[in-house]
Amino acid sequence: MPSAPTRSLRWEWNAAALGVVYALPASIVTYFDVTRGAAFAVGVIPAAIVGLAPTRRGRLRVLLLGLMTGIPLVLGSVVAAVPWLAVATMFVLSFGAVVLARASPAGSVVLVLSLPMAAVGLSYSDLSTSLGLALVLLGGSVYAAVVSLIWPAGQAKPAPAGEPPALDYGVRLGAAAAAAAGIGFMFGLEHVGWASAAVLLVMRPGAEQTTLRMAGRVVSVFVGGAAAVLLVQSGAEAWIFGIAVLACVACAAATHASRWYVTSTFTTFLVLLLLIAPSPEDATFRFNERLTETVLGVGLAWLFGIALPAVLGYVPDSVEPVQQPGPTRPSRPE
Repeated sequence: MPSAPTRSLRWEWNAAALGVVYALPASIVTYFDVTRGAAFAVGVIPAAIVGLAPTRRGRLRVLLLGLMTGIPLVLGSVVAAVPWLAVATMFVLSFGAVVLARASPAGSVVLVLSLPMAAVGLSYSDLSTSLGLALVLLGGSVYAAVVSLIWPAGQAKPAPAGEPPALDYGVRLGAAAAAAAGIGFMFGLEHVGWASAAVLLVMRPGAEQTTLRMAGRVVSVFVGGAAAVLLVQSGAEAWIFGIAVLACVACAAATHASRWYVTSTFTTFLVLLLLIAPSPEDATFRFNERLTETVLGVGLAWLFGIALPAVLGYVPDSVEPVQQPGPTRPSRPE
């Protein structure tokens, strides 16, 4: 029997409450130091958007999130110092992740969670910075795993079956991610990885899902970025920043099962808050930078994900084979 379709925008109060607990330490830290508080919130965001596994044993897998996001981040940072190597690495990792997803359900986790973090790492050629972020992600996953054990256990549901992505998708995905990185290095973009990450988070084997995520990514980045800029430039008191961080993680957790791609609203809010809180005068520049690189990545996702297959004479599968991560679908990461 086919599973019920996911609502376009789904809100779960239980997940929202869990998100509040996830974000509580970060919110307290934000009251004293906005930058550090935003960084701590970034550490628990992966757990918030993956969702709560129904069994306590399954929740311990959240511990792996820190490793599956932190290690690729550091890897991207290591190769960022050599542009040609970084570009080649993005192609090889993308194609390899698709091959892995075809061979094992765990591969889809790497494809839609770890791979974008490797792209993000391209923005941090300073290894000490990437190592610090990786430790924050690891610490956030440990804290989230402990907190999740408090929540009542539920009944596990079977994961929906999905067709593995085709190898040609791996080639096109790798080419798009590599092209985004190459353009970033060519024009000396400060955050080279943002465009590549946008490609990897938007482009999917199915044309319909790619189109939906393209629109969702641009709108979400605009909304999340604008909210961060307005908050910083408003001269708000420290407690308001703390509440905003708390609400951001809670909303990310509550809407994680939505069909609409809204996750980047909350990640963009935290990332820009992290960047512009120490220097509010850079707020407009950072907003434009984030939005521009997002549009670049989305454009490349359209080119390689939809336009190129059409030119070559075939249409990508309309059914999304690689699912997103969820509490009852262990083969689905973001």
